[in-house]
Amino acid sequence: MIRLSELSNANIVKSYTITAVIDSALCVGAGGSSGSLADKPIVRNSEGNLLIPGSQVKGRVRHECEKLLRGLGWEISESPNAGRMVIRRDNAPAKFIRDEYIIPGYEDTYHCLISQVFGDPVLPSRVIFDDLVCVEDLEDWEEILRPGVTINRRRRVAEERKLYFLETSPANAQLHFQGEIHIQSSLTPERPDYAKVLILVGLRQIYALGGSKSAGLGWLHWQLDELQHDLRNTDVAEVWQFLAKGEMK
Repeated sequence: MIRLSELSNANIVKSYTITAVIDSALCVGAGGSSGSLADKPIVRNSEGNLLIPGSQVKGRVRHECEKLLRGLGWEISESPNAGRMVIRRDNAPAKFIRDEYIIPGYEDTYHCLISQVFGDPVLPSRVIFDDLVCVEDLEDWEEILRPGVTINRRRRVAEERKLYFLETSPANAQLHFQGEIHIQSSLTPERPDYAKVLILVGLRQIYALGGSKSAGLGWLHWQLDELQHDLRNTDVAEVWQFLAKGEMK
């Protein structure tokens, strides 16, 4: 039995509501779905509400955070290759041999700053992203289909008999997709906790989700009031001073 009163500070989880506001139409396909004329129906939950999978949001945020930390000079393990995400201490590259990559209780491995937040095959993730569910009632909306054609990338022409249909959300309806991010306390409390800052910056770098982004689908902006408000109680300057030490001299 888990008793909340017995949980240590290391197990405290804070939750933040985030909202994606879709500025165009959204196409997040559901592979293998039926009951639609579309070749790629939009994904829904069991209640029929449109949603953006939390796994897709987490993957995009991780990718943006990796780009940021590499730009600051930090060595980042190669995801999603499981064999290269875990850095063993007995044969670690020189750039991974540093105190910031040491986690108490994991004596045989190093873990980059990204793995310390989003996890790797050895270290559990500190963050959980819920699915973002559309909060508007779309019961009266009819199925919206968008035609497309497969392009031969070598010949740069349309393939014959390759017409397909995508199901999308209503265009320009400013639909709100809402969910939560759950962030566990840091495993290294002696260091600045950069997780919330990194996630906020990563989300701000995502301007579109789903398929056919180059055709104008899935463009969005974020409402992150709870996360931004909580960061007011964080020494953000200290976090950036820590992250700025990325490149080893």
